[in-house]
Amino acid sequence: MGDPRGFIKIRRQDMPYRPVCERIKDYDHVILERTDKQSTEQASRCMDCGTPFCHWGCPIGSYIPEWNDLVFHGHWERAFELLEAANNMPEITGRICPASCEYACVLGLNDDPVTVKENELAIIEYAFKKKIIKPNKPAQRSGKKIAVVGSGPAGLSCAAQLNKAGHNVTVFEKHDKIGGILRYGIPDFKLGKWIIDRRIDIWKKEGIKFETNIDVGADYPVPKLLGEFDAIVIACGSRVPRDLAIEGRELHGIHFAMDYLIQANKRFCGEKIPKDSLIDAKGKKVLVIGGGDTGADCIGTAHRQGASCVVQIEILPKPPECRTGEFPWPKYPMLLKTSSSHEEGGERKWSILTKKFIGKNSAITKVRCVQVEFIKDGKQACPVMKEVPNSDFEIEADLALLAIGFLHPKQKGLVEDLGLKLGKAGNVATDASFMTSVNKIFCAGDMRRGQSLVVWAISEGRCAAHNVDKFLMGESNLPIL
Repeated sequence: MGDPRGFIKIRRQDMPYRPVCERIKDYDHVILERTDKQSTEQASRCMDCGTPFCHWGCPIGSYIPEWNDLVFHGHWERAFELLEAANNMPEITGRICPASCEYACVLGLNDDPVTVKENELAIIEYAFKKKIIKPNKPAQRSGKKIAVVGSGPAGLSCAAQLNKAGHNVTVFEKHDKIGGILRYGIPDFKLGKWIIDRRIDIWKKEGIKFETNIDVGADYPVPKLLGEFDAIVIACGSRVPRDLAIEGRELHGIHFAMDYLIQANKRFCGEKIPKDSLIDAKGKKVLVIGGGDTGADCIGTAHRQGASCVVQIEILPKPPECRTGEFPWPKYPMLLKTSSSHEEGGERKWSILTKKFIGKNSAITKVRCVQVEFIKDGKQACPVMKEVPNSDFEIEADLALLAIGFLHPKQKGLVEDLGLKLGKAGNVATDASFMTSVNKIFCAGDMRRGQSLVVWAISEGRCAAHNVDKFLMGESNLPIL
């Protein structure tokens, strides 16, 4: 522990945002990175707790107190080695992770927690800047061939771990570029695609083979897949969106949020979108239905496309700004999140139920809503939602984006062709070793556990890799996390 009084002398300092008037004109990253000196000061706030609950709060068990201490002492290269030991993509999580570790920080009991996410980003970017990160090919190959279907965070982390174990890994992606949800679902102002490409280039040099524009099951027959590979990991995500089956849903101008974000990302990369399928917020009144991170990404994208106004509604009540008794430390609390996109403008409304889409000439013009309240009934464990009498109102909208989550992975096609059993929620069922109901076929990520965080997807991929390696070799030296 470098400075036992660091958390007393130094206050938490978050990374600053670029000015709103500047950043809404482009898709560059909204956050300004800190200097090494600032990161060293922030690392000194880590208390080196007897029981570091940040480990418990982190799905990948990152060595947080250890690399904070190394940063404080200026041992950046060693800090990077510890960071990389538990995380295949710290440059990703350092930018988009909600940092559940920080909510479990012991310092958070009576003060602002350590800036874990920002320190993580500082370490990995220092390693890239100083050219510490170099391709590291396995010393020998096992001769085993593994197919990873899907190149999101679960598939990529799984492939990286299996390649380290010496297996020959091929990653299949149905789109024209690698990255899955990281590339097509997250706007560049939060995650520049050069960051993904930088890491992919390293993995290519380390021996991972990437095959794009291949929809496994359609372009690559299942019998061929089963015959050519010793093990298969499917990590195709949970991409069937939750719909809003209310009157007027057939009107033009109502789209799933992910369809909008994927198209916006493709447009920014220079891809031409046919005019009849273009989803553009320019000059429109945009209504985002759903209050999560995907909804926030829609808000930021709509601002940059030149929307005339943006409103976001959420069916749940407005969350508290501070912890309540329902979410005591070190649990991850349901708190009010104000993202960089929210700070750029627009209006947010809570406890709003969408009742009806209203249109003219087959296009949406407004949405009828009603205020709701959640009442606790002693006979039921969960509060019951009830409409507030005479609280109906309308919101004008030329473009409505449905950001209300996902149901389960796509089941038609590969899942059915492989004959995989499903769980009650419609996700792919596996045993404790991540193996599906079919021998040598494994599953990881949202496809297995349901829609979740990127850091959980990385954890899933790493766990699956350990089990695949053990299945093929009888034992594994890969970490279980």
